[in-house]
Amino acid sequence: MRFNKETFIAGFALFSMFFGAGNLMLPPLLGFKAGDAWFMVIIGFVISAVIIPLLGIFAYARLQGTMLDFAKKVSPTFSLVYCILVYLISIALPSPRTASVTHEMAVQPFFGTSPLLTSTLYFVLVLIFVLNRSKILNLLGKFLSPIIFIVILSIICIGVFFIETPVMNPSELQAPVISGLLEGYQTFDAIGAVVVGGVIIVSLHIKGINNFEQNRRLIIKSGIIAGIGLLIIYSGMIYTGALFNTQFSAEVTRTDLLSGLSMKTLGNIGKIFLSALVGIACFTTAVGIITGTADFIKGLCNDSHKSYLITAIISCVLGVLIGQFDVHYIINIAIPALMFIYPITIILIVLNVLPDRFTTVSVFRTVVITTIIFSIPDFLGAIGMQNIARPVLEVLPLGVYSLAWLVPTLIVLLGINIFSYIKR
Repeated sequence: MRFNKETFIAGFALFSMFFGAGNLMLPPLLGFKAGDAWFMVIIGFVISAVIIPLLGIFAYARLQGTMLDFAKKVSPTFSLVYCILVYLISIALPSPRTASVTHEMAVQPFFGTSPLLTSTLYFVLVLIFVLNRSKILNLLGKFLSPIIFIVILSIICIGVFFIETPVMNPSELQAPVISGLLEGYQTFDAIGAVVVGGVIIVSLHIKGINNFEQNRRLIIKSGIIAGIGLLIIYSGMIYTGALFNTQFSAEVTRTDLLSGLSMKTLGNIGKIFLSALVGIACFTTAVGIITGTADFIKGLCNDSHKSYLITAIISCVLGVLIGQFDVHYIINIAIPALMFIYPITIILIVLNVLPDRFTTVSVFRTVVITTIIFSIPDFLGAIGMQNIARPVLEVLPLGVYSLAWLVPTLIVLLGINIFSYIKR
């Protein structure tokens, strides 16, 4: 498999659109809590934050359409409702969260300005980039992504190879693999795959690359590059957090831990490096999310450029309003939405990657309906209705780990295909 310049540019652009606020803040604290069970946590985290998103990009390479194609076998109406929900969640939670993280880690420590001013200036710049989307791939792939990758890799390598640390504390996680898996939800990478994958498709078409097979190879190769980058960074940050879990108090926050790691590895200049890194990583993700949302609405409105402009402006205004809140508050309010939409997204990605003979219309409909039904108890538990959710979750396999949907969905998927095979 040959990788040319165009492939690396697209791959790094894809990496930068995936790698945003949560991707930078979540792994170190996860490793910090995991301690000597860091490897098991990495397994869970990589499944939900690397493998599933990578499969989502592969699905785009196969479909080369819009996100509507992901659920079209269920029904056109369901596909439309699902897409609208995903895009609403994307512009209401992960996109504003990028501004909140940028303020707390890259602006507030140096300038002391208000969150409103930061989020306003931030999304004005995002809007400028979104409206000049033809330059997104080159700008992200050639300049911003390599900077992100190099700075984070420096923190990891110095922490792992050049600083002596005491023996790790024991893990405080009862189920490290499950904890890693669920924490991977908060990266929004699976949802990001179905959102920004479309950005890659449209950007390639704008650049005049319209050959289906050529695009398929380019998307698969760029997805592999992005996946390898995410794997290296996530694993390294989790392991670094575990190495230093005796150096910070047990109550350390995500932002304090990340700042502390940069200071211990890169010294005083680490704080400046980290601030620049946070701003770049968050900014590229916000651009990818809003561009993908605007592309979707534009497609629904007969390729109307006015609809693209209006959607971009509304998304940025929403980002300004929600981006003023504390980052930990935004992470917490995202949990119920993730408990419901993430399982559906994961199963749609898997179904779109499997061969057609295993994913007939009846399989799509039955499996997705099963996933929705068995995601409801996890959703109810996340919004505080434990009295209703707990009796159900205690009965279902993996229900106590907020994965009540997984086993029933797999049983239905395998059962229908086995029955169809016997019938044939």
